[in-house]
Amino acid sequence: MVSPAPNDSAATHADPQGDRHPEAHPGPASAPVPAALVRQLIDHARDEYPNEACGLIVGDRPAADGGRPLRFEPTRNAAASPLRYEIDSADLLRISIAADDRDEVFWGIVHSHVRSAAQPSPTDIGLAFYPDALYVLVTLSEAPEAPGLVPGVSVTPFVRAWRILDGRVWEVELEVTE
Repeated sequence: MVSPAPNDSAATHADPQGDRHPEAHPGPASAPVPAALVRQLIDHARDEYPNEACGLIVGDRPAADGGRPLRFEPTRNAAASPLRYEIDSADLLRISIAADDRDEVFWGIVHSHVRSAAQPSPTDIGLAFYPDALYVLVTLSEAPEAPGLVPGVSVTPFVRAWRILDGRVWEVELEVTE
């Protein structure tokens, strides 16, 4: 499930701590994403539980320039941790070369939070090195648990996207398409 967009005006953004800033959204304010891709993100997060999952969304051009997501490339979490992620360097190199050979780019940087909201942590913000990409977070903890699932993993994960520039954070509404 993709969370609803906040009721912020286009002239403000909220950092993860809820502080409002009177700055224009750098765009995009919203981005289309195929439902099948959202399902892949959620499935990968569940498969990697109890550790954070990570991966890359490859697109035709940067999300900041109105690019479209083409595919999700799951990666290994070199940190193998429920508290942080580090995209495996071999996976990053392989996907970078393949994307470059196809004249594609990193549209989104993906990771999951297993016990916290789908919003960037201070660590996530400090490690946001791709300013034109969206930072897509999947949480497994924002909905009630149900019988038969892994303890701590919710029935309805939430997926949210963020634009992170120079330590500032803006939410980007994901428009799920068929």
